[in-house]
Amino acid sequence: MGIIGNQFANVVEWEEFDENMIFWKWTNKEIKKGSRLIIRPGQDAIFMYQGKIEGVFTDEGDYDIESKIIPFLSTLKGFKFGFNSGMRAEVLFVNTKEFTIKWGTKGPIMLQAPGLPGGMPVRANGTANIKVTDYTTLIDKVAGVKQSYMVDDVKLRIITILDQLLMKWISKEGKDMFNLQASAFDISKGIQEDLDMETSKDGISVTGFSINNFNYPEEVQNAINKNAAQSMVGDVGKYSQLSMVDAISDGKVGAGNSTMGNMAEMMMGAQMANQMMGNMGMGMGQPMANQQQGQVPPQGQPAAAGEGPKFCPNCGTPTNGAKFCSNCGTQLV
Repeated sequence: MGIIGNQFANVVEWEEFDENMIFWKWTNKEIKKGSRLIIRPGQDAIFMYQGKIEGVFTDEGDYDIESKIIPFLSTLKGFKFGFNSGMRAEVLFVNTKEFTIKWGTKGPIMLQAPGLPGGMPVRANGTANIKVTDYTTLIDKVAGVKQSYMVDDVKLRIITILDQLLMKWISKEGKDMFNLQASAFDISKGIQEDLDMETSKDGISVTGFSINNFNYPEEVQNAINKNAAQSMVGDVGKYSQLSMVDAISDGKVGAGNSTMGNMAEMMMGAQMANQMMGNMGMGMGQPMANQQQGQVPPQGQPAAAGEGPKFCPNCGTPTNGAKFCSNCGTQLV
């Protein structure tokens, strides 16, 4: 008789396991004598009878239902299998992992901003983390009418209300509309609390929420970038010089390809030469004779009585006591 009974035995397991599935229901089957329950890592098994929870099993393993499961069921613990008869029950398998949802606004959010009467269109994207935390609520609100439940089902619900929550928390006082990324943490924290209140109605908690980027229209983003660069440098003059250096380094000007490139290279060359001369103790335009003797007397300065100048007042060449400059022919006495 045992052989006849066991041939009707079945295996209760998650037959359609999917990493993106939140739960799957084993149903419409009669559990026979000798049947087994298989719980895999990352799964919980919930026995239900007439829509009510009979027992929750969280440890992975392979269990004989008659001897290892039924004794722990609330109203079925005294159930006895008869000949060719079984127990009509449902088993809900729940994926216990934390799911990550990537989200993005469906369209631009129009935010009030100074100088923009029609508002400023802003988009955003980021991630949200969800996890099943209340089995009773999950069964009452979702599993009672669904065979399975996917992460995309929760994602759709989140995105439906996300635009409104973004507007709510961005509009809080003290937010700089042109630098929302600086307030991303506070905005994310507020949105997570509101989303968690919404999804908890289905037994699911929002365990994390983050905003990766706020995206402005291209012309607004360009203006923000220029303003930030100018503020970093400190004044318009230095900003212009920095822009010129960046243009040369990027190959946009220079190498004789444009007048701006030639000018930039000349300016940089003169600046570098002046710095080198300064390091050598000479300013640009000083006679090279300074390396040999003291500073050249100003041009036109009369020589001491009874002797000629030591340097030509015209070109700075040493006179060596001559009456005429050996370089330019200027009369020295």
